[in-house]
Amino acid sequence: MASQITSRQRAETLIEALPYLQKFRGGIFLIKYGGSTMEAEEQVARFLVDVAFLDAVGIRVVLVHGGGKAINARMKEQGLVPQFVGGLRVTDADTVEIVRSVLDEEVNPGIVEQLSKLGVRAQGISGRNVFTASKLPPVKGPDGKEVDLGFVGEAEQANVSPVREALASGFVPVISPLGALPTGEAMNINADVSAAALAAALPATKLIFLSDVPGLMHDPQDPSSLIHSLTAVQTEELIERGIIAGGMIPKVRSATKALANGLGKVHLLGAGVPHAVLLEAFSEEGVGTEITP
Repeated sequence: MASQITSRQRAETLIEALPYLQKFRGGIFLIKYGGSTMEAEEQVARFLVDVAFLDAVGIRVVLVHGGGKAINARMKEQGLVPQFVGGLRVTDADTVEIVRSVLDEEVNPGIVEQLSKLGVRAQGISGRNVFTASKLPPVKGPDGKEVDLGFVGEAEQANVSPVREALASGFVPVISPLGALPTGEAMNINADVSAAALAAALPATKLIFLSDVPGLMHDPQDPSSLIHSLTAVQTEELIERGIIAGGMIPKVRSATKALANGLGKVHLLGAGVPHAVLLEAFSEEGVGTEITP
């Protein structure tokens, strides 16, 4: 079917993007990419084209990826059952080795290869070389009892040197959400937490969370209830009311922590919207949810 967009409309779209291109050229967009979107080939392709576009127009992109679906699949192959508490994966010694191998040896090289096919110079970096971790304390489970999360860490410090070196050499750094204790042991770090810590440390111009939900909603079953903009204080109110729950809690709290550390704005976007990253960055009417201090 022939395109219904006229040449003039195409030109107007490019002109609308011009001030944003000028504003963000040379800046750093740190994008956390995860959720079931990583399993949908069409959405993956669209997103990586967005990354290629950003790279081509002089915006420096840093990717922090997830890999939960692939980790769950590997655990199932080995007869292990994933367990989550408060949106965080309980990670024993066997599980942390699965997490490490899947993220660093399967998911990360796969993303680098896909970007390379689009003409993007990408470099895979293990999060173990970026994030110094500390073990998270036990958390309360649904029954009120404390649960030891095992090899699950908090990103205490982000070593930005390998990331900045990759950017300075013209590469798009692709980083796995892992960390290492001072003793060298690998730790599983929530990808949202990893992305927020790195965004604050670089610092990034924008922090974007891209997942399988379009943003924060008053009713998760009703896309029309999307919350377009709110403040960090308002997010805590929604957590207390149970509107923000499950895996959205660490995502949102990591976002507000990044804001507290100096970032100006965080975006929560859904990969189901074609080219959501470009629409958010280069148009007057963005998509998804933005969180401000």
